[in-house]
Amino acid sequence: MNTPTKLGSYLLGVSVVFGSALGIGRAVGPVGAPAAGDHSTMAAPTASEGHGQQAIEQANEVAPGGLEVSADGYTLTPLTTTIKPDTPTDFRFTLTGPNNKPVTDYQVQHDKKLHFIVVSRDLNSFQHLHPVETGGGVWSVKLTLPAAGAYRAFADFAPAGGDGLTLGTDLLVAGDYAPEPLPPTSRTANVDGYTVTLDGDLIPGKASKVTLTVSKDGHPVTDLQPYLGAYGHLVALRARDLAYLHVHPDGEPGDGTTRSGPEIVFYTEVPSTGNYRLFLDFQHEGEVRTAGFTLSADQTTPTSTVAPGDHGH
Repeated sequence: MNTPTKLGSYLLGVSVVFGSALGIGRAVGPVGAPAAGDHSTMAAPTASEGHGQQAIEQANEVAPGGLEVSADGYTLTPLTTTIKPDTPTDFRFTLTGPNNKPVTDYQVQHDKKLHFIVVSRDLNSFQHLHPVETGGGVWSVKLTLPAAGAYRAFADFAPAGGDGLTLGTDLLVAGDYAPEPLPPTSRTANVDGYTVTLDGDLIPGKASKVTLTVSKDGHPVTDLQPYLGAYGHLVALRARDLAYLHVHPDGEPGDGTTRSGPEIVFYTEVPSTGNYRLFLDFQHEGEVRTAGFTLSADQTTPTSTVAPGDHGH
């Protein structure tokens, strides 16, 4: 697009894409939860199995979520309706349950009751936020969206006694908007003096190993700090419809085998061919940073594909 277009005309295109996404939404759910309607139980992994083994086992059962605003009787409802570009906003929302009342009791997952991800529709902007409860089932978070356009917000949570869910909703910021192209495919990301390299492949329908290596000023970082119970968090989003994968690394801090860098190992599975945007959150020297990558998934068998049960460190 050579000149900015008004957001209204852009949203027409968004509605077409999103309408198609809703058609397949019921078939998908978040990593770590049974498919919608399937409440079968699974044995919890032992400490030695770690996040990686659990991700492999569950990836074989479900595909990513985030395509629906409502699933399994739970609904994500924004209470804030106006967001101005590049302006801090007290964004408020609720999650209602099957009884049509706001959910107030949650399971703690990775040190938080709820994880809130906000990305621009063109996948050039990413934020991993942690709202606070303000009472009565209302959540609040300070949110700044950098420019006019369409964004997707994901609420990743597990109600007490229930399965994990990822619900999604669109956030719209009025104004002139020129979408950026998807960042080119790359296995290296630079952020605040750190270099993160990615090794591994995304293969549809197969659990595969992805290793991210962190260095600073040419030296490996071997003292990564735990962040939300892990040395790194990885979110993968499918470019065309923003289908959501939230995976965690193999092992965890303090388990006696997982090293604090420079490598962070993930096991993940993508549902289809196409382009994906991956965002790694890691913490070092007291600050959380995010490295972004674009990868293409195809049917070529990679060397990084692993069989369930093989999750060596």
